[in-house]
Amino acid sequence: MVPELGGTGHGRLPVVVVGAGPYGLATAAWLAAADVTTRVFGEPMESWRAHMPDGMFLKSVPTASSISAPEGGHRFADFRAARGGPPVGDTYPIPVEEFIAYGRWFQERRVPDVERTAVRDVRAADGGFGVTLDSGEEITAAAVVMASGLAPYAYRPPDLSPLFPAGLASHACDHADLSRFAGRRVAVVGAGQSALESAALLHESGARPTVIARTSSLLFGTPPRTDLPEDRPRATRLVKPASPLGPGWSHAAVSRGAGAYRRLPLPVRNHFLRTVLGPSGAWWLRDRVDGRFPVLCERRVTSARRRDDDGTVRLELTDATGRTAETLDVDHVLTATGYRVDVDRLAVLEPTLRQAVRTHPAGPPVLSAGFESSVPGLYFTSLAAAPTFGPLLRFVCGTDFAARRVAGAVADAIGGGRRAAVTPDPA
Repeated sequence: MVPELGGTGHGRLPVVVVGAGPYGLATAAWLAAADVTTRVFGEPMESWRAHMPDGMFLKSVPTASSISAPEGGHRFADFRAARGGPPVGDTYPIPVEEFIAYGRWFQERRVPDVERTAVRDVRAADGGFGVTLDSGEEITAAAVVMASGLAPYAYRPPDLSPLFPAGLASHACDHADLSRFAGRRVAVVGAGQSALESAALLHESGARPTVIARTSSLLFGTPPRTDLPEDRPRATRLVKPASPLGPGWSHAAVSRGAGAYRRLPLPVRNHFLRTVLGPSGAWWLRDRVDGRFPVLCERRVTSARRRDDDGTVRLELTDATGRTAETLDVDHVLTATGYRVDVDRLAVLEPTLRQAVRTHPAGPPVLSAGFESSVPGLYFTSLAAAPTFGPLLRFVCGTDFAARRVAGAVADAIGGGRRAAVTPDPA
């Protein structure tokens, strides 16, 4: 039975954080700095371990890959130094295994009391929230912060939907090891980092990938001219100012102005979310893609069916004019088609609670300046907040903006927290 709530007493916790990835850990660290009692649930960095393929590298550079903490000594550079590694600059691609180790190192030092159990469901209960854990424990909280990562929002194209139940199609986030496709023909749908790196890893694992991209050509970033942004010539910095998302005025605007981003009209926000840091591969990926396997640009999959004779997949592709261009037979289709935030996909939220969250068209939550949804006390961070605050929230560097804001808003809402400890961001 859920105990009756009242204030933050009568057995009710002030805050529960659902998720122990970079955003959940950063939020918990800033809540601790504000003296807000918090319980954090989830296996640290589990989403990165389970949904990112072995051999992957981060697209973000080292100077933009630190998890936010209220005090110094917890950056990615500090982790490398603590492990005896030499300093690295922005020409160093970070292996996913190293980043996972960094996240766990951060957790051990900054959020040591993470509880390694999953949250089964969250429901509204007497002015607060009832939370049921996989262990069977039931707790109550005044506030819940959803930091549940990317996997719930994986976008699987409807045209390919019959293939997924049969195991003939999957999303890129479904695999931690692509070597299982060795010797098989795999169509990789997409033109961004996930698609291109997945295709490279498939090729290097002995598979036979073919990339299918709607774009007219593949795009790759350019290598940094120096290891550190501040080492670039002054004239270059004026033309293309540095930002956590890379050099350029558009990148600087959305990363430094995330607080103002939510005031833009929704169509403008959606446009920037699609176009700023649009589909492209990292500079270090080009040599692993160009000439290594077939790439079909300006193509769309318009038909996908299982062949009765051998159980493989036949894809029909059209070109930019809508005319049939190719028929492609493959053993599997890997969709690297990104993520679309939709509150209805969060099965951990009880249906009545999901329905109470006000959303924009297509499903992302409407959030306040403090990341609070229309349900008082229910907060969303990480990718779920990107439609409100912009592309910054798609990357680890967004943890600083998000964690400061969420912790400050929660401390203000529940009272009793040391609000002054939560330094507001300048935006």
